[in-house]
Amino acid sequence: MSAIAEEAIQPCPECHSEIRGDSRFTLWCTACDWNVDPGTPQPDLGRLERAGRALARRHGEQLLAEMLSGSDGRPRRDTSAVAATVLAGTVHGITVALAIGGLWCVVAGWGGVGMVAGLVLLALAWLLAPRPGRMPEGRPVLLRADAPELFALVDDVARSVGTPSVHAIVVDGSINAAVTTYGIRGRRLLVLGLPLWEILTPEERIALLGHELAHYANGDIRNGLVVGTAVRSLTVWHDIVRPLPNPTGLEMIVNALYVLPRLLIGGLLILLIRLTSRAGIRAEYLADRLAARTASTPAAVGLMDRLLITESLGVWLRTEANRAALRGPRSTRHAADRADELWARLTAYVASIPEHEYERQRRVGTRRGHQVDATHPPTHLRRASLLAGQPEVAAVSPQARNNDLITTELAAARTEVARRLLRGAIDG
Repeated sequence: MSAIAEEAIQPCPECHSEIRGDSRFTLWCTACDWNVDPGTPQPDLGRLERAGRALARRHGEQLLAEMLSGSDGRPRRDTSAVAATVLAGTVHGITVALAIGGLWCVVAGWGGVGMVAGLVLLALAWLLAPRPGRMPEGRPVLLRADAPELFALVDDVARSVGTPSVHAIVVDGSINAAVTTYGIRGRRLLVLGLPLWEILTPEERIALLGHELAHYANGDIRNGLVVGTAVRSLTVWHDIVRPLPNPTGLEMIVNALYVLPRLLIGGLLILLIRLTSRAGIRAEYLADRLAARTASTPAAVGLMDRLLITESLGVWLRTEANRAALRGPRSTRHAADRADELWARLTAYVASIPEHEYERQRRVGTRRGHQVDATHPPTHLRRASLLAGQPEVAAVSPQARNNDLITTELAAARTEVARRLLRGAIDG
């Protein structure tokens, strides 16, 4: 997609109003909403994903109504959260039972039969056992010594939201950001997607950091040690009993035996999603509020608008990768120059997106119940929640940190990520 606006004018087929817009984007009528949502095919989602998205939509609307009525939105240890913890404990209990049963069979022996059965049970227990998070591989990793100014900014934001800072930052090509933990000691990790970071203003970057770090402060049950690892275990079980493709006669019998366990495991997964969905959506709204208190309400709202165009950014990046492939290798140009050019072109493209395209995305969101994924409330509801309260002023100012120095600290990562993107590797 070009960064140069191309004006198009036509009458609306429905109400005959004049439509003026940028031909690079969907032309639609602001008066009657003609063509506001031209019916882009939606991905074929599985049963679990459909259930999660439906719950995210419903709870997003319910919790928005609560917050607009004066609720503080703070996470609560309600009945559903307690039930989710009990169910997760049961899942882990089954893993422990498999381990104990495997050891007992190995010790008993039973003429070798017990040894085989025991090893199978122990292998299952090992496969399903909770594991600490791992540092992502193949992506640039920054420690404090590598980027002191960036870490100082993250520290400022962490203090504002009331949580300890991170130990490491991974930079990748995702149009996103996230927080997680890694290692046995549960060290904190921030994953920073450079395509999103690059298009944000300094204030919006602080809002992004505030939202992500707020998840540590929220005590989000979905990412906790007990429930989060139970979801992973159930997901592994669900994959193990997945029907075999193109089955032979014997495999058809195996697939038939898989039906009942798969239905049971899928049901448990859906139940766990249902029990944690409301608490998780509340945590997202609270993270948005903390982002506004950290960076200001306008900055948090601006971040929401940027999230509306992530699909367009993905298309633009894939187009750039295709162009780079057609041009072939350009060894005469330094990798850093090509990286700088990519980020400059991306920034120019985003700056050229007209307001009427953002407005269209908001209206599409209202129609579809748009959400980033099953773990977030629809983006237009998040935006409405931010705008409904008293405007917040920034607690962390971008002027307190040297943004040019932060860019310098990210220089090597910017080059590496740009090279991956130009090869068509969009992370996430």
